[in-house]
Amino acid sequence: MALSKINLTNAISGTIPAGNINNNTISNITALPAAIPTGKLKLISSQTASGSASISFTSGIDSTYPIYRFEFINIHPQNNNVDFQFNFSTDGGSNYNVTKTTTLFKPYHDEADTTTTLSYDTGRDIAQGTGYQDIATNFGNDNDQNLAGTLEIFNPSSSTFVKHFICRTQFTHHADFTVEHYVAGYGNTGSVVNAVRFQMSSGNIDSGTIKLYGIKGD
Repeated sequence: MALSKINLTNAISGTIPAGNINNNTISNITALPAAIPTGKLKLISSQTASGSASISFTSGIDSTYPIYRFEFINIHPQNNNVDFQFNFSTDGGSNYNVTKTTTLFKPYHDEADTTTTLSYDTGRDIAQGTGYQDIATNFGNDNDQNLAGTLEIFNPSSSTFVKHFICRTQFTHHADFTVEHYVAGYGNTGSVVNAVRFQMSSGNIDSGTIKLYGIKGD
């Protein structure tokens, strides 16, 4: 940028007139000063399924952030009437078998407006078990049926406390219900949780994207 095109009074004072800012000057910026806030939500990685048996995040979950959030976008199962599940790992993904205590409740409503409910699903919780936790049940695979939602894990790198999580999903039941699942609990381990796997109870994850974010503390 030629100095002749800049108001020197403003340049000396630390400001650049708007007329001197264009796409070229902005695209050349490679880093922001530390004093400029960049927000609390940081995208770490993203994976898109394509007939995938599972989606595993084996890196990026560490002590950098106190909270990690997974976002589920247009998840679609290969098989009909299946469950979407997850599990934790403490050994970088070699095993997914962390002991958990969890709870699940759900509201649902059918398209015919004949059936509605809000209930605690005792058959889907876990009491000190190591199996995969269901976060969407009886999920349909019609062409227009899919799932969206979030899973948040708190302080997974702690070597002292259990690992709390909160999950909320919205999806289409195979019998054309709209269903919302609220799942919460904790991984009952003092070991560091450093990997998470998602899968269907049967068949592949046909399509969809899962994004992993880190959330900064105060």
